[in-house]
Amino acid sequence: MSARIHLHLHVSDLAKSREFYEKFLGAGPVKVKPGYVKFLPEWAPVNLALSGGGAAGAGTIDHVGVQVDAVPTVIAELARVKAAGLPVREEMGVDCCHANQDKFWVQDPDGVEWEVYHLNYDLESEVTAPRLMGLPLAKSGGSCCSS
Repeated sequence: MSARIHLHLHVSDLAKSREFYEKFLGAGPVKVKPGYVKFLPEWAPVNLALSGGGAAGAGTIDHVGVQVDAVPTVIAELARVKAAGLPVREEMGVDCCHANQDKFWVQDPDGVEWEVYHLNYDLESEVTAPRLMGLPLAKSGGSCCSS
């Protein structure tokens, strides 16, 4: 299975952060949208997303996740996690973070949200709010990119 760790950060200055991560990761972003930049470096199994609007030094981690290679993997992991008794929030066929995805979320005891997802396809136009099938959003007013 080919998987990537997903990390979504809220940053205080998107341009400065983009410049830093381009240098650190050795490559430019694969997606740039207003208020959003995404990196998929070839040398590291990470999907790094940056969104503007964070305060410098104040809890920039929005959520973490695992990007998997196929929808059946999402479904299998969802069944496993449910069988383990963890509460989940399902989002299948959702448009968020400038892409269509099938995913589910869990929250650790300290409130850190983890998503397991498959990116179905990129969206070129602006996105709509997620269609939820399960638990309500943990954070009020959050978009799927900042669940």
